[in-house]
Amino acid sequence: MGEEKKGVIKSVKDSIVSAITGAGDIVNAIVDTVSTMVSNLAKETGKTGAALIESAQEIISSSISGIVEAGKSLEDGVKGLVIGILKGSKTIGEEAFTAIGTLAGKIIKTTGNAGGNLLDATKGLLKGVIHSTKETGIDAEKAVSAAATGAVKAAYKISAEAGDKVKNAATGTIDGVKVVVKEPFAKSEEKK
Repeated sequence: MGEEKKGVIKSVKDSIVSAITGAGDIVNAIVDTVSTMVSNLAKETGKTGAALIESAQEIISSSISGIVEAGKSLEDGVKGLVIGILKGSKTIGEEAFTAIGTLAGKIIKTTGNAGGNLLDATKGLLKGVIHSTKETGIDAEKAVSAAATGAVKAAYKISAEAGDKVKNAATGTIDGVKVVVKEPFAKSEEKK
């Protein structure tokens, strides 16, 4: 199983690297590659929403590693990754908000582990969510709030400094949508 998993991760990473290496527009190159992968994963597993996002961990980590390794813009890469995952998962309704929060947390945690720039990843994440809401028709403010909250929670698990960086990047108005970060993460910090 370990060798098979390594093979899948390498295959996904190679697909991402080859898609973005020759592409002028890495956002669309990643969207096309990732949405197909996630759509196939959904068909294979029968999972939707947050459960599908959990199952897509290899796609997320391989994509971020590939973007960092190829030296491409993490902001654009993560935007494409988010759009691709949400397009491939076809998650709508209330389930979408939970899935978006889970996705945001996975992206921030993976970016931190890969040594990527959390500020760029956060901006790309939020821009990708906003773009996706236009395609799916879900509430943009609610979706971006779920993403920002998931991102900030994950960042504070990395460190207080990472949490502060992501919180600052996820505050304000992005692409015309007001971002509201909910603060359940503050309670977990108080319990320590």
